[in-house]
Amino acid sequence: MIRGDRDSQVVAVSSGGRVLRLSADPRFAASWPRLAPHVPGAVSGELTLLDAGTPVDLVLENGVSPGDARRLINAHLHRLHLGHDTLCVHAVVLRRPHEGGTVVLLGGHGAGKTLVAIALAEHGWRPVAGDVALLDVHPVPAVRGGTSAFMARPSVVARWFPGLYLDLPDADRVDLRSRWSGVPDPAGGQVLAAVVVGVDGDPSARAGLHTQDAHTAATAWLNASTHLLDRILESSPTVLRLVEDAAASRRRVALVKALASRLALHTGRGTPQHIASRIEDLTRAVSGPVRGAAW
Repeated sequence: MIRGDRDSQVVAVSSGGRVLRLSADPRFAASWPRLAPHVPGAVSGELTLLDAGTPVDLVLENGVSPGDARRLINAHLHRLHLGHDTLCVHAVVLRRPHEGGTVVLLGGHGAGKTLVAIALAEHGWRPVAGDVALLDVHPVPAVRGGTSAFMARPSVVARWFPGLYLDLPDADRVDLRSRWSGVPDPAGGQVLAAVVVGVDGDPSARAGLHTQDAHTAATAWLNASTHLLDRILESSPTVLRLVEDAAASRRRVALVKALASRLALHTGRGTPQHIASRIEDLTRAVSGPVRGAAW
Protein backbone atom coordinates (compact mmCIF):
# COMPACT_ATOMS: atom_id res chain seq x y z
CA MET A 1 0.00 0.00 0.00
CA ILE A 2 0.98 3.65 -0.40
CA ARG A 3 0.09 6.77 1.53
CA GLY A 4 -2.18 9.49 0.21
CA ASP A 5 -1.19 13.08 -0.52
CA ARG A 6 -1.62 15.51 2.39
CA ASP A 7 -3.86 17.75 0.26
CA SER A 8 -6.24 14.92 -0.61
CA GLN A 9 -8.96 13.10 1.26
CA VAL A 10 -8.66 9.41 2.04
CA VAL A 11 -11.97 7.62 1.55
CA ALA A 12 -13.18 4.04 1.67
CA VAL A 13 -15.27 2.69 -1.22
CA SER A 14 -17.38 -0.32 -0.23
CA SER A 15 -17.94 -2.93 -2.95
CA GLY A 16 -19.80 -6.13 -2.19
CA GLY A 17 -18.79 -5.96 1.47
CA ARG A 18 -15.11 -5.29 0.71
CA VAL A 19 -13.26 -2.00 0.98
CA LEU A 20 -10.97 -0.15 -1.42
CA ARG A 21 -9.11 2.76 0.20
CA LEU A 22 -8.25 5.61 -2.09
CA SER A 23 -6.77 9.08 -1.96
CA ALA A 24 -8.59 11.69 -4.03
CA ASP A 25 -9.21 15.36 -4.54
CA PRO A 26 -11.84 16.61 -2.04
CA ARG A 27 -14.17 17.19 -5.00
CA PHE A 28 -14.31 13.44 -5.65
CA ALA A 29 -16.96 12.95 -2.95
CA ALA A 30 -19.32 15.26 -4.84
CA SER A 31 -19.06 13.12 -7.98
CA TRP A 32 -19.51 9.81 -6.15
CA PRO A 33 -23.35 9.64 -6.39
CA ARG A 34 -23.01 9.76 -10.21
CA LEU A 35 -20.23 7.17 -10.29
CA ALA A 36 -21.58 4.67 -7.74
CA PRO A 37 -24.27 3.11 -10.00
CA HIS A 38 -21.46 2.10 -12.38
CA VAL A 39 -19.21 0.60 -9.69
CA PRO A 40 -20.02 -3.06 -8.92
CA GLY A 41 -21.44 -3.69 -5.48
CA ALA A 42 -21.28 -0.01 -4.51
CA VAL A 43 -23.95 2.16 -2.89
CA SER A 44 -24.00 5.90 -3.50
CA GLY A 45 -24.17 6.75 0.21
CA GLU A 46 -21.36 4.43 1.30
CA LEU A 47 -18.28 6.64 1.04
CA THR A 48 -16.42 6.78 4.34
CA LEU A 49 -13.87 9.47 5.15
CA LEU A 50 -10.72 7.99 6.72
CA ASP A 51 -7.90 9.57 8.70
CA ALA A 52 -5.30 11.46 6.69
CA GLY A 53 -2.18 9.37 6.18
CA THR A 54 -4.09 6.08 6.11
CA PRO A 55 -2.38 3.62 3.72
CA VAL A 56 -4.32 3.49 0.45
CA ASP A 57 -4.74 1.09 -2.47
CA LEU A 58 -5.19 3.76 -5.15
CA VAL A 59 -4.27 7.43 -5.61
CA LEU A 60 -6.51 9.42 -7.94
CA GLU A 61 -4.45 12.29 -9.30
CA ASN A 62 -5.88 15.79 -9.02
CA GLY A 63 -7.85 16.72 -12.11
CA VAL A 64 -8.71 13.14 -13.12
CA SER A 65 -12.03 13.06 -14.97
CA PRO A 66 -15.00 11.34 -13.32
CA GLY A 67 -14.97 8.74 -16.10
CA ASP A 68 -11.31 7.90 -15.56
CA ALA A 69 -11.83 7.86 -11.78
CA ARG A 70 -14.54 5.23 -12.25
CA ARG A 71 -12.37 3.16 -14.61
CA LEU A 72 -9.40 3.24 -12.24
CA ILE A 73 -11.54 2.34 -9.22
CA ASN A 74 -13.17 -0.55 -11.09
CA ALA A 75 -9.82 -1.93 -12.27
CA HIS A 76 -8.51 -1.95 -8.70
CA LEU A 77 -11.74 -3.52 -7.46
CA HIS A 78 -11.17 -6.26 -10.06
CA ARG A 79 -7.85 -7.02 -8.36
CA LEU A 80 -9.29 -6.69 -4.84
CA HIS A 81 -12.12 -9.15 -5.48
CA LEU A 82 -9.80 -11.64 -7.18
CA GLY A 83 -8.03 -11.97 -3.86
CA HIS A 84 -11.30 -13.27 -2.40
CA ASP A 85 -12.04 -15.73 -5.24
CA THR A 86 -14.59 -13.36 -6.79
CA LEU A 87 -14.71 -12.56 -10.50
CA CYS A 88 -15.92 -9.22 -11.85
CA VAL A 89 -17.75 -10.31 -14.99
CA HIS A 90 -19.43 -8.39 -17.79
CA ALA A 91 -22.97 -9.62 -17.27
CA VAL A 92 -26.56 -8.71 -16.51
CA VAL A 93 -27.98 -10.56 -13.51
CA LEU A 94 -31.55 -11.04 -12.34
CA ARG A 95 -32.97 -12.80 -9.32
CA ARG A 96 -36.11 -14.88 -9.11
CA PRO A 97 -38.45 -13.51 -6.45
CA HIS A 98 -39.61 -15.58 -3.50
CA GLU A 99 -37.59 -18.71 -4.32
CA GLY A 100 -34.28 -16.90 -4.78
CA GLY A 101 -31.39 -17.78 -7.06
CA THR A 102 -30.06 -15.87 -10.05
CA VAL A 103 -29.53 -16.11 -13.77
CA VAL A 104 -26.35 -14.62 -15.26
CA LEU A 105 -26.70 -13.26 -18.80
CA LEU A 106 -23.45 -13.02 -20.77
CA GLY A 107 -22.76 -11.49 -24.17
CA GLY A 108 -20.86 -8.62 -25.77
CA HIS A 109 -22.11 -5.08 -26.18
CA GLY A 110 -25.31 -5.11 -28.22
CA ALA A 111 -25.94 -8.83 -27.74
CA GLY A 112 -29.29 -8.13 -26.07
CA LYS A 113 -28.60 -8.87 -22.39
CA THR A 114 -30.72 -5.94 -21.21
CA LEU A 115 -33.54 -6.86 -23.60
CA VAL A 116 -33.68 -10.39 -22.21
CA ALA A 117 -33.57 -8.87 -18.71
CA ILE A 118 -36.65 -6.76 -19.52
CA ALA A 119 -38.46 -9.85 -20.79
CA LEU A 120 -37.59 -11.70 -17.57
CA ALA A 121 -38.71 -8.70 -15.51
CA GLU A 122 -42.12 -9.02 -17.08
CA HIS A 123 -42.23 -12.48 -15.45
CA GLY A 124 -41.30 -11.15 -12.01
CA TRP A 125 -37.51 -11.35 -12.02
CA ARG A 126 -35.64 -8.67 -10.03
CA PRO A 127 -32.49 -6.74 -11.04
CA VAL A 128 -29.15 -7.43 -9.38
CA ALA A 129 -26.50 -6.25 -11.87
CA GLY A 130 -26.95 -4.14 -14.98
CA ASP A 131 -23.48 -4.44 -16.54
CA VAL A 132 -20.87 -5.93 -14.17
CA ALA A 133 -21.53 -8.66 -11.61
CA LEU A 134 -19.48 -9.83 -8.63
CA LEU A 135 -19.46 -13.60 -8.96
CA ASP A 136 -18.17 -15.74 -6.08
CA VAL A 137 -16.73 -19.02 -7.37
CA HIS A 138 -16.39 -20.91 -4.06
CA PRO A 139 -17.98 -22.80 -2.40
CA VAL A 140 -20.73 -22.62 -5.04
CA PRO A 141 -21.18 -20.03 -7.81
CA ALA A 142 -23.12 -17.11 -6.29
CA VAL A 143 -23.66 -13.43 -7.05
CA ARG A 144 -22.81 -10.99 -4.27
CA GLY A 145 -23.85 -7.82 -6.14
CA GLY A 146 -23.17 -5.74 -9.21
CA THR A 147 -23.62 -2.38 -10.90
CA SER A 148 -27.05 -0.91 -10.18
CA ALA A 149 -27.38 1.10 -13.41
CA PHE A 150 -29.35 -0.62 -16.20
CA MET A 151 -28.46 1.32 -19.33
CA ALA A 152 -30.38 0.76 -22.57
CA ARG A 153 -31.03 2.48 -25.88
CA PRO A 154 -34.63 3.76 -25.93
CA SER A 155 -35.06 3.11 -29.67
CA VAL A 156 -34.05 -0.55 -29.29
CA VAL A 157 -36.24 -1.04 -26.23
CA ALA A 158 -39.20 0.52 -28.05
CA ARG A 159 -38.78 -1.94 -30.92
CA TRP A 160 -39.09 -5.00 -28.72
CA PHE A 161 -41.29 -3.60 -25.95
CA PRO A 162 -43.58 -0.96 -27.47
CA GLY A 163 -45.74 -0.99 -24.35
CA LEU A 164 -42.80 0.03 -22.14
CA TYR A 165 -42.96 3.78 -22.70
CA LEU A 166 -39.66 5.61 -22.19
CA ASP A 167 -40.09 9.36 -21.99
CA LEU A 168 -36.66 10.03 -23.51
CA PRO A 169 -37.06 9.17 -27.21
CA ASP A 170 -34.07 11.28 -28.28
CA ALA A 171 -31.65 10.09 -25.59
CA ASP A 172 -28.76 7.88 -26.63
CA ARG A 173 -29.14 5.75 -23.50
CA VAL A 174 -31.47 5.70 -20.52
CA ASP A 175 -31.11 4.13 -17.08
CA LEU A 176 -33.93 1.64 -16.59
CA ARG A 177 -33.61 1.65 -12.79
CA SER A 178 -36.53 4.06 -12.63
CA ARG A 179 -38.70 1.47 -14.39
CA TRP A 180 -38.15 -1.34 -11.89
CA SER A 181 -40.67 -1.54 -9.07
CA GLY A 182 -38.71 -1.18 -5.86
CA VAL A 183 -34.91 -1.10 -5.85
CA PRO A 184 -32.26 -3.53 -7.13
CA ASP A 185 -31.41 -6.40 -4.82
CA PRO A 186 -28.05 -5.72 -3.12
CA ALA A 187 -27.06 -9.36 -3.61
CA GLY A 188 -28.40 -12.13 -5.74
CA GLY A 189 -27.48 -15.48 -4.24
CA GLN A 190 -26.68 -18.83 -5.82
CA VAL A 191 -26.54 -18.99 -9.61
CA LEU A 192 -29.29 -21.15 -11.09
CA ALA A 193 -28.20 -20.72 -14.72
CA ALA A 194 -25.73 -18.87 -16.93
CA VAL A 195 -26.67 -18.05 -20.53
CA VAL A 196 -24.81 -16.39 -23.39
CA VAL A 197 -27.58 -14.50 -25.18
CA GLY A 198 -27.82 -13.37 -28.77
CA VAL A 199 -30.94 -11.43 -29.75
CA ASP A 200 -31.17 -11.92 -33.51
CA GLY A 201 -34.75 -10.89 -34.14
CA ASP A 202 -35.91 -14.16 -35.65
CA PRO A 203 -39.52 -14.52 -34.46
CA SER A 204 -39.69 -18.06 -35.85
CA ALA A 205 -36.83 -19.34 -33.68
CA ARG A 206 -37.96 -22.26 -31.58
CA ALA A 207 -34.70 -23.91 -30.59
CA GLY A 208 -33.97 -24.31 -26.88
CA LEU A 209 -30.86 -23.39 -24.99
CA HIS A 210 -27.69 -25.23 -25.96
CA THR A 211 -25.02 -26.31 -23.48
CA GLN A 212 -21.43 -25.33 -24.23
CA ASP A 213 -18.49 -27.67 -23.72
CA ALA A 214 -16.21 -26.92 -20.76
CA HIS A 215 -13.41 -25.36 -22.83
CA THR A 216 -15.75 -23.02 -24.71
CA ALA A 217 -17.43 -22.11 -21.43
CA ALA A 218 -14.09 -21.33 -19.78
CA THR A 219 -13.13 -19.08 -22.70
CA ALA A 220 -16.44 -17.21 -22.43
CA TRP A 221 -15.94 -16.65 -18.69
CA LEU A 222 -12.34 -15.60 -19.26
CA ASN A 223 -13.39 -12.96 -21.79
CA ALA A 224 -16.20 -11.70 -19.55
CA SER A 225 -13.84 -11.42 -16.56
CA THR A 226 -11.48 -8.92 -18.24
CA HIS A 227 -14.19 -6.31 -18.83
CA LEU A 228 -13.03 -3.86 -16.16
CA LEU A 229 -9.46 -4.02 -17.45
CA ASP A 230 -10.31 -3.54 -21.13
CA ARG A 231 -10.84 0.22 -20.75
CA ILE A 232 -8.88 3.10 -22.29
CA LEU A 233 -8.36 6.12 -20.07
CA GLU A 234 -9.19 9.54 -21.45
CA SER A 235 -6.25 11.55 -20.09
CA SER A 236 -3.73 9.12 -18.65
CA PRO A 237 -1.15 6.76 -20.18
CA THR A 238 -1.99 4.15 -17.52
CA VAL A 239 -2.70 0.72 -18.97
CA LEU A 240 -5.41 -0.85 -16.84
CA ARG A 241 -4.44 -4.37 -17.87
CA LEU A 242 -1.26 -3.90 -15.84
CA VAL A 243 -3.31 -3.55 -12.65
CA GLU A 244 -3.55 -7.34 -12.78
CA ASP A 245 -0.08 -8.82 -12.32
CA ALA A 246 1.01 -12.30 -13.41
CA ALA A 247 0.01 -13.94 -10.12
CA ALA A 248 -3.46 -12.37 -10.29
CA SER A 249 -3.84 -13.48 -13.91
CA ARG A 250 -3.04 -17.07 -12.98
CA ARG A 251 -5.51 -16.88 -10.10
CA ARG A 252 -8.23 -15.60 -12.44
CA VAL A 253 -7.61 -18.40 -14.94
CA ALA A 254 -7.87 -20.97 -12.13
CA LEU A 255 -11.16 -19.43 -10.98
CA VAL A 256 -12.51 -19.42 -14.53
CA LYS A 257 -11.67 -23.10 -14.96
CA ALA A 258 -13.30 -23.97 -11.64
CA LEU A 259 -16.42 -22.00 -12.59
CA ALA A 260 -16.70 -23.69 -15.98
CA SER A 261 -16.37 -27.12 -14.39
CA ARG A 262 -19.19 -26.63 -11.87
CA LEU A 263 -21.67 -24.37 -13.71
CA ALA A 264 -23.12 -25.29 -17.10
CA LEU A 265 -23.01 -22.45 -19.63
CA HIS A 266 -25.84 -22.29 -22.16
CA THR A 267 -26.38 -20.25 -25.33
CA GLY A 268 -29.68 -18.93 -26.59
CA ARG A 269 -30.65 -17.02 -29.72
CA GLY A 270 -33.92 -15.52 -30.91
CA THR A 271 -36.20 -12.80 -29.63
CA PRO A 272 -35.83 -11.49 -26.06
CA GLN A 273 -39.14 -13.09 -25.16
CA HIS A 274 -38.13 -16.44 -26.64
CA ILE A 275 -34.81 -16.52 -24.77
CA ALA A 276 -36.50 -15.46 -21.52
CA SER A 277 -39.06 -18.23 -21.92
CA ARG A 278 -36.31 -20.82 -22.34
CA ILE A 279 -34.54 -19.48 -19.25
CA GLU A 280 -37.79 -19.83 -17.31
CA ASP A 281 -38.00 -23.46 -18.46
CA LEU A 282 -34.38 -24.07 -17.48
CA THR A 283 -34.75 -22.72 -13.94
CA ARG A 284 -38.31 -23.81 -13.15
CA ALA A 285 -37.29 -27.25 -11.95
CA VAL A 286 -34.89 -25.65 -9.48
CA SER A 287 -37.03 -22.90 -7.99
CA GLY A 288 -40.64 -23.24 -9.14
CA PRO A 289 -42.87 -20.87 -11.12
CA VAL A 290 -42.96 -17.10 -10.70
CA ARG A 291 -46.06 -14.94 -10.79
CA GLY A 292 -46.40 -11.18 -11.04
CA ALA A 293 -44.58 -8.56 -13.07
CA ALA A 294 -41.71 -6.40 -11.77
CA TRP A 295 -42.40 -3.41 -14.01
